[in-house]
This record gives sequence, C-alpha cells and structure tokens, in this order.
Amino acid sequence: MANHKSSKKRIRSCERKRIENRYYAKTMRNALRDFRALEEKAVAVERLPKMMSIIDKLAKRSVIHKNKAANLKSKLMRKVNVM
Repeated sequence: MANHKSSKKRIRSCERKRIENRYYAKTMRNALRDFRALEEKAVAVERLPKMMSIIDKLAKRSVIHKNKAANLKSKLMRKVNVM
C-alpha cells in the first residue's frame, strides 16, 4: 500500500482516468458495433467520418493504441468499399 502523499494522490487520479477511459472505449465499441450492422452504403458513407473522428481521438488520448486505431479505420474503410 502507498505510504507517500503523492503516491496516494496518484492512485486516486489514475483510478479516475481509468474509469473515464473505460467509458470512452466502451462508447467506441458500441459505435463500431452499430456501424458494422449497417446495410446501406449511403448511410455508412455518411457516418464514416464520425467513426474515424472517434477512433482518432481515442488514439490521440492513448485510450487505444495508434496501430489498433489504424487497423480499425482500415477495416471500416474496407467494409464501406465492399458494400
């Protein structure tokens, strides 16, 4: 267990960040699930920039790794192009 005041503060702040990161990651996963369920190309093309933006923001904040973000974006683009 932490004994230093700064260590205890760091534990508290890390816990807050962890919960916030979990929220944003889960929101992204739900948005991905909804996007993957789309059938119409016009709707998918319209929603694609929003999905890219969400993924980029999470990668920038280090919620997800930048390579994971690139893989997700690539798969989404492939899905839209195949439609």
